[in-house]
Amino acid sequence: MERKAGETTVILVRGDITDQATDAVVNAANSSLMGGGGVDGAIHRRGGPRILQECKRIRETTYPRGLPEGEAVLTNGGNLRAKFVIHTVGPAWRGGGRSEPKLLANAYRNSLRIAVEKGLSSVSFPSISTGAYGYPVEEASRVALQTAKEFLESNRGLRMVVFVLFSDPDLQTYEQAMKEVWPNRNVSKP
Repeated sequence: MERKAGETTVILVRGDITDQATDAVVNAANSSLMGGGGVDGAIHRRGGPRILQECKRIRETTYPRGLPEGEAVLTNGGNLRAKFVIHTVGPAWRGGGRSEPKLLANAYRNSLRIAVEKGLSSVSFPSISTGAYGYPVEEASRVALQTAKEFLESNRGLRMVVFVLFSDPDLQTYEQAMKEVWPNRNVSKP
């Protein structure tokens, strides 16, 4: 599914975030930045040791206690097709009453901000916090797409934003959320 937000094309696809050839991929990282399971582990394994080396430097110099929820940092892409990795920490789901939507929106917004500041033209996102962190996909998809829409309406520079979903059910959930967030737009599959 594809939509336009100003000059930016927003695309939903089913796939593997580590296969994306956008300028940057977003890593749904844990606060340690040292790799882990899910998307985080896959990016570190496929990207190789250069990513981990930069993450260690960030921990030593900028975030010695770990990257806070909602914040984002940039490293090289190592062996990935993407030149860069934007690492962000989404919130763990605790029922929705502990600022989870705000923190999740910050994770997307700060990742987009870094992409624009770095002069990148394309970025790929996974569904942040919906794996091991337990954020319900229905709620997370609306937060992700609404945050992207609001950011892209007031910021220029990105040509393409891709949401890469790992399963067909997640893709279908994001497609429904896309219809709610961007109604009355032409829809096409990439």
